[in-house]
Amino acid sequence: MTPLAAADPGSLIQSVDWVAIAPTLIAALGALVVLVADLFLKGSQKRLLSWLAGGALVLALAALLPLALGDPRSTFCITGTGCSYVADDFTLVFQLLALAGALLVTLLSVHTVSSEQLPGGEYWFLLLSSAAGAALLPASRDLATLVVALEVVTLPSFALVALRRDGRGAEASMKFFLSSVTATAVMLLGVGFVYAASGSLHFSAVAEGLTQAPAQLRHLAEAGAVLTLVGFAFKTAAVPFHFWVPDTYVGSPVPVAGYLSVVGKAAGLAGLALVTTLAFRPYGHTWGLVLAVLAAVTMTAGNVAALRQRGADRDGAVRLLAWSSVSQAGYLLVPLAAAGYAGTAEPVGAAAAYALIYGAVNLGAFAVVAVCGGGALDSYRGLFARNRWSALALAFFLLCLAGLPPGVVGLFGKVVVFQAAVDAGLGWLAVVMAVNVVIALYYYLTWTAKLFAPGEGTARQVPGPLKAGIALTAATAGVLSVAPQLVLQVVSGSLF
Repeated sequence: MTPLAAADPGSLIQSVDWVAIAPTLIAALGALVVLVADLFLKGSQKRLLSWLAGGALVLALAALLPLALGDPRSTFCITGTGCSYVADDFTLVFQLLALAGALLVTLLSVHTVSSEQLPGGEYWFLLLSSAAGAALLPASRDLATLVVALEVVTLPSFALVALRRDGRGAEASMKFFLSSVTATAVMLLGVGFVYAASGSLHFSAVAEGLTQAPAQLRHLAEAGAVLTLVGFAFKTAAVPFHFWVPDTYVGSPVPVAGYLSVVGKAAGLAGLALVTTLAFRPYGHTWGLVLAVLAAVTMTAGNVAALRQRGADRDGAVRLLAWSSVSQAGYLLVPLAAAGYAGTAEPVGAAAAYALIYGAVNLGAFAVVAVCGGGALDSYRGLFARNRWSALALAFFLLCLAGLPPGVVGLFGKVVVFQAAVDAGLGWLAVVMAVNVVIALYYYLTWTAKLFAPGEGTARQVPGPLKAGIALTAATAGVLSVAPQLVLQVVSGSLF
């Protein structure tokens, strides 16, 4: 890249690497195209908006290919300080998860937008905008860009939740909004403290500044690091910042709940991995212990709450998946805690691999729940007799989440996370994880058993886009169960 500004040590390189930013840019432009097209399309023509949204996400995914085949790229750089946007292996893995997850949610949403009479133009615009933020976040390499990207992910999500027309969406959105704004305010306060102590916002410079910070600023820097982690702990739904999850998921359209559980969680995990392993590297043992405790408490609280769900509870299926996502967040935090203890970023690969596996499987489960219209767990009794393929798919997804055959990919994911904890010397956390995996078997297998038990009900017609979503997620989980090395290869080596 050739700088247009004067080439002094503090000059900003103005030329932009368009190839590097293409995935994020295409998703953002797709959102604008949908918004403008909505002004000109009338009546049944608005169905084309879903095709525009899906096409934009397919193009964004295609833009990852030249980045995956080449060397890491960076842009928006300041000489001698660092770059604000980096497209390396870490970025590509989480961009793949964000964009592919958003594409699957698009398939799940086509029927929901039509049947629930949601405003299509606004829905697809908000979904693409949030997906663009989720693609930007893992490429961010300074605190300012990271915070902006995180809010671009979150702000459209508030509106997506509120689009549900039965009144529950507004309540769920308000709970989500208030808790998120509070977490963001705390995070911004922490970022301010970190900047005051380190004198920079770029991750590499922050790490160097924290290492060399005067003794009188050490406590300010530590407080800033803790407050910054609080904001990302909220986004990943880590205990005790998880209280918004069940009501928000239940009050959302089912595809939006699936989006929050996968893409929203992946964005929070990516941000947490970046600030801990890159910016706060000098305090590794401190935040490593904090994340280890958070992981243990989160997986335990999520599983215990999931155990308390009763078959007759209204919206019990979505609520159980909500609590399941909380427990899964605990597993995702384990490799990050291991990275702090080990003093290296290599365990982050285990978190990335598990996030990819969890994303495909969990969206598949939400797809089947969307087919069944949510409902109580007891309403799934006898689903195999009414809709054989949906029941088989849901059983497969639940077994993957439980880590049982034939869902072998879920087992492999848990093994690599378990191994990361053991290798880092976190034996006690590995034991807590093993106990929680056993606890989770109860509610996953209980739900699976209901699918094949005798029951009453009428068969539901499965819309084409939902069939495609279920088929894609089931095929992905099936292929990964046979050839887990396709995703587990990100575990070996450093992603940064």
